[in-house]
Amino acid sequence: MANDQAADAGYYDPRTRSVALADTMDAQDRLALNGMGSFDWDLEAGTYLLDEVGLEVFDLRAEEFDGRPVSLAARVPADDAARLDVIVSSALQTRQLSFAAYFRVVPRTGLPRWAHTQGRILRDGNGRPYRIVGIVRNADEELAHAEGMRLLTADRRRQTDSVRATTEALSQAITVADVISVLTDSEGLRRFGADGLALGLVDGGVMRLVAVTETPSPELRSLDDLTLSGLQDRLPLPEAVRTGRPRFVGNRALLCTRYPRLRPYAEQMGISAGAFLPLTAQARTLGAIGLYFRDPRRFSTEDRNICIALSSAVAQSLQRAMLFDQEREFATTLQTTMLPRRTPLINGGEVAVRYRAGRSGREVGGDWYDVVPLPRGKVAVVIGDVEGHDSHAAAIMGQLRIALRAYAAEGHSPSTVMSRASRFLADLDTERSATCIYAEADLGTGLLRLTRAGHLEPLVRDGSGRITWPSVRGGLPLGVATVFHQDDFPETLLDLSPDDTLLMCTDGLVERPGQDITHGLQSLADALSAGPPGIEDLADRLSHEAPGAPGTGDDMALLLLRRSADPGGPRPLRAVQHVHQADPEGLVEARMTLRQALATWGAVSSSDIELAADELITNALVHTDGGAQMTIELLTGAPRRVRLEIRDCSSEWPRRRTPGETATSGRGLLLVDSLADRWGVDPQGAGKSVWCEFFLPG
Repeated sequence: MANDQAADAGYYDPRTRSVALADTMDAQDRLALNGMGSFDWDLEAGTYLLDEVGLEVFDLRAEEFDGRPVSLAARVPADDAARLDVIVSSALQTRQLSFAAYFRVVPRTGLPRWAHTQGRILRDGNGRPYRIVGIVRNADEELAHAEGMRLLTADRRRQTDSVRATTEALSQAITVADVISVLTDSEGLRRFGADGLALGLVDGGVMRLVAVTETPSPELRSLDDLTLSGLQDRLPLPEAVRTGRPRFVGNRALLCTRYPRLRPYAEQMGISAGAFLPLTAQARTLGAIGLYFRDPRRFSTEDRNICIALSSAVAQSLQRAMLFDQEREFATTLQTTMLPRRTPLINGGEVAVRYRAGRSGREVGGDWYDVVPLPRGKVAVVIGDVEGHDSHAAAIMGQLRIALRAYAAEGHSPSTVMSRASRFLADLDTERSATCIYAEADLGTGLLRLTRAGHLEPLVRDGSGRITWPSVRGGLPLGVATVFHQDDFPETLLDLSPDDTLLMCTDGLVERPGQDITHGLQSLADALSAGPPGIEDLADRLSHEAPGAPGTGDDMALLLLRRSADPGGPRPLRAVQHVHQADPEGLVEARMTLRQALATWGAVSSSDIELAADELITNALVHTDGGAQMTIELLTGAPRRVRLEIRDCSSEWPRRRTPGETATSGRGLLLVDSLADRWGVDPQGAGKSVWCEFFLPG
């Protein structure tokens, strides 16, 4: 019993050696039936016995092998022999029971092949190894099968990844042009595993070739338009559409025999194989796609399945893109017909407008502009944005634009026009609101009356390129203002000097995803300042180079209004602000205008000038029956100075008083006299002008 257990454990008792040998001899027949040879390696005697099958593994005849392990070295490469020696030595030293290894054998032909050996180590009662018995076999077919399975698994994984990547890329394609771009770029060809691609779409009874990755030379007959009926022009893409079945051609000879008209193209473009697949979605064949390969190709079942799966993804994406293009064309046409076809000529200046559709949704929105001629040579300019990006937004925009135009043509003030437009929008059967800015301009005098409804404020560029940001008062968006009973829209008066340009736009020109709108506004101001002098060139530059310009998703409207320059001499640097008598914020806005003008000119600290302006404007508002107009101007003649002028509608001249210590008023002109270098009063017909000047150092 002890000897049996020792033998099972890999140890050997000399008294039972004959039993082990008998067992080994009995097993040889069974091994030979399975293509395995056996060996018996006596470590003490140094002999290595191989049976007949084992000799065949090493490509040795019986007379060529002397029974010594070293004699096998001629059949095993040196690096493999060294590796085997390390494996066996390690097993012997670490008291392992067995070992196994793959190694190469170099037969008489000189072409290496793989073999496999597995041995069991027998030890005596003291654990000392004395013998190794085992098997050796040819492993070429086994490893070839394993490598083939590995390559097949990798290829299937690549094909699965290819389908997934193509589907993901096509899911982001919106238009037919986007689908074509996904298919024809280098990544598209890589995903298909092709060297070239051609895409044809059905248009009535004709297939139009809409995309190719390589264009043949002009002398070859064009295949742009291919008839689908008849067989006289037998070509693979129309055939795929007619039959609805894919066609795979693995070599150039078969390709040219089946489709003779392709011969010159195949020869010139190096086409040796092709796959031609119909593009079918919801039982409708949209077209066909051709994949071209420069090398002959055996299309396996997996290759065919991957091509069919990819063509199905392309067909579904094309169907969505075609529907989108049709709806976009309808909506864009609708919006285009609702925008002015031309802008009228205006007296005393010029106007330029631009509109750009967006890239998201239905690629149409509610942005609009309008230029409305008014009596007495005036003109109204308006820009607005209806909430949403769809056909409904475009329809609301059209109705609102017509209503605004009608109210303006009736001669109403800007505030009345906006109030009526808000009520009009609130009465429509819609939940949409709209932002808007409206300006009535008299370019002869440069006077602008503006109001806005939740819209961006305008920018003004003077003739030298300086930018100002006038503060324009207003109210809530149109529609919302009426719902909340706040449809009073206060006006702001601005003075547009000769050669000044007013810019009004929608948020699509300045908004960029993930970025604060203030960055976009500053970028727009920089672009406006550095833009070309011509108003049309300036409009083109801004519509293409502004922060929200093409590709950002939103639609955009832009309007530029320029007052004609004076015929001679340089224009003065001037800013004008109108202050209404009943406006509590008017004085604050006048102070902001003054600070901005002086900061832009880099002229002088504004504190003294601000204080003088406060006193003179307050006097005009308190002691007259109307408002006041503040003009701040930089005079460059000698001496260089800033001139502040306050106009009102009263002909009564101000009187300088001598108030007592306890008086609460009467010190305004005393203060102006102490702050200004000089001051005075000029009559202005129906009213007067109180002015003061501040000399600048240097």
